[in-house]
Amino acid sequence: MRDRDVTVGERPPGGVRQSAAPRDDLLTVTGLTVAFRGPAGSVEAVRGVDLRVAADECLAIVGESGSGKSVTARALVGLAGPGADVRAGSFTVAGEDAAGFRPADWRRIRGRRIGLVVQDALTSLDPLRRVGAEITEPLRSHGLETSAARVRALLDDVHVPEPDIRARQYPFQLSGGLRQRALIASALAAEPGLLIADEPTTALDVTVQAHILDLLGDLKRKGTGILLISHDLAVVARLADRIAVMYAGRIIEEGPAAQVLGAPRHPYTRELLAAVPAAHTRGTRLAAARPEAPGEDGPGCSYAVRCSLAIDRCRTEDPPPVTVGGGHRARCLRTDQEWRPRVRTDTGRTNAPGEVLLEIDGVGKSFRGPDRELRAAVRSVSFTLNRAETVGLVGESGSGKSTVAQIVLGLLRPDHGTVRLQGRPWSGVRESARRRDRHRLQFVPQDPLSAFDPRYTVERVVGEALGAPGRWSARRRRDRITELLDMVGLDAGLLRRRPAQLSGGQRQRVAIARALAPQPDVLICDEPVSALDVSIQAQILDLLTDLRERMGLACLFISHDLGVVHHVSDRVLVMRDGEVVEHGPVERVYTAPEHPYTRELLAALPNPEEGLAG
Repeated sequence: MRDRDVTVGERPPGGVRQSAAPRDDLLTVTGLTVAFRGPAGSVEAVRGVDLRVAADECLAIVGESGSGKSVTARALVGLAGPGADVRAGSFTVAGEDAAGFRPADWRRIRGRRIGLVVQDALTSLDPLRRVGAEITEPLRSHGLETSAARVRALLDDVHVPEPDIRARQYPFQLSGGLRQRALIASALAAEPGLLIADEPTTALDVTVQAHILDLLGDLKRKGTGILLISHDLAVVARLADRIAVMYAGRIIEEGPAAQVLGAPRHPYTRELLAAVPAAHTRGTRLAAARPEAPGEDGPGCSYAVRCSLAIDRCRTEDPPPVTVGGGHRARCLRTDQEWRPRVRTDTGRTNAPGEVLLEIDGVGKSFRGPDRELRAAVRSVSFTLNRAETVGLVGESGSGKSTVAQIVLGLLRPDHGTVRLQGRPWSGVRESARRRDRHRLQFVPQDPLSAFDPRYTVERVVGEALGAPGRWSARRRRDRITELLDMVGLDAGLLRRRPAQLSGGQRQRVAIARALAPQPDVLICDEPVSALDVSIQAQILDLLTDLRERMGLACLFISHDLGVVHHVSDRVLVMRDGEVVEHGPVERVYTAPEHPYTRELLAALPNPEEGLAG
């Protein structure tokens, strides 16, 4: 992805040109518009956005997948991408006028004065370079110290265990959470005054997430400005001073965090808050509406098509920002209207679990580290998975959750123990013996971008799971792929796009659609909703619940999000250092945990109300 210039010329309609940034502002941009050329012409992903970040302040941008958050972040560091047309009324970064920046100017300040943490750690880290070399790159680029002690200190700051060993490993040898922490260490290496963090804690378990949030909080108190992009409103509440809510490329509400989260005035913000699953609200959540394609070209409010309060004027008028309190503004004609979320309550399972589909008995797996010593990743794990049942698997990054998933899928041979599928051997047999039943187990990966062929379109990615093209007529095949996309809330207009042209949340939904294509009996879900905003997350969790009840689908649900696990699971297993330290019915484990580690995980859960109170 190459650097992009920024054009400052005519201000987009509706904008107001502002004066140069005050001395304490690290970033000011007015009228930011980012457009991409497509087959049907130019598409504006970001439209007339005004942002300001001061020293020792955190501004959070929240919104659903595809709303323009990540495009905004990349445009602010000169990495909007090939074919991007970036325009702004004014643009100041770290005290410099960035309006006329060339690629060399961006390289001069990027890493040293403005840092970026991106969402996809695996695809952002060089697979041919060791983690230590990745971290020292910004230090070397700006002529700073690159010693092993400096690397060790940076990895310590982000709570990477055994930093000397991890520094010598390659990204593929680390778990998703460890890769994310290495990426954060690299972004902080040169001590930039302004940090743009795009979903920095998405791949982290709650205990490490708490440490990273504490680290970011310390940086903010020492004068670092932070632009945080996140769909996790509990994380936002804990760190943000101000919040900007984004939908269809526009800022539709902004203001102090306490006001936006405590008294939201735009219907979209209210729906985001109502859709949050939490560990203490099992089964009660917004009945999320199916998302429409963002960026409607009509003259009215772009959210009107989804809004329960919309009136005729909403479809014909594009409201300007209206001040509803001190520093609190919203783009809505009906900010004074009372709003009640559409809530449904699940009373729990209505049918008993069926036959045993999977039996995992005493499996263990060890790997050799850089020092050639064997290290146990999984130690004697046992559990069963029944038809129409969801078993949650939780634990911190590196606890062995993903290794268990690979053993269950038959991608790794356990050193000891067995896996049986419906009573028949699954582990320890040749792949040819598993092939006829392979479609019965499907996988939703944690890093969908790395799991897709970048040359394939969405249609081909999903269609590949339907089998050879000759099994279906072209029309039936296209209809089935469209139906699968619709099930996960994606529009058929994405069929011709490639993975790199999708947002992180859209890629995650494509991965789920592909997993559902062969009509499996068992889904192995490794962080399946970690990249999704809360409204789409609600829809996917409801979809998985519906499939379980309607089709008898069994699910092994791996996640570090305890609120999500609590919402979907019947039983839960808690892993630490490769072992299951606690297991049982989800209500018992969550309300009366017996192991100290389980209590620690539950205590570390961020809570929006606690964040606002603090």
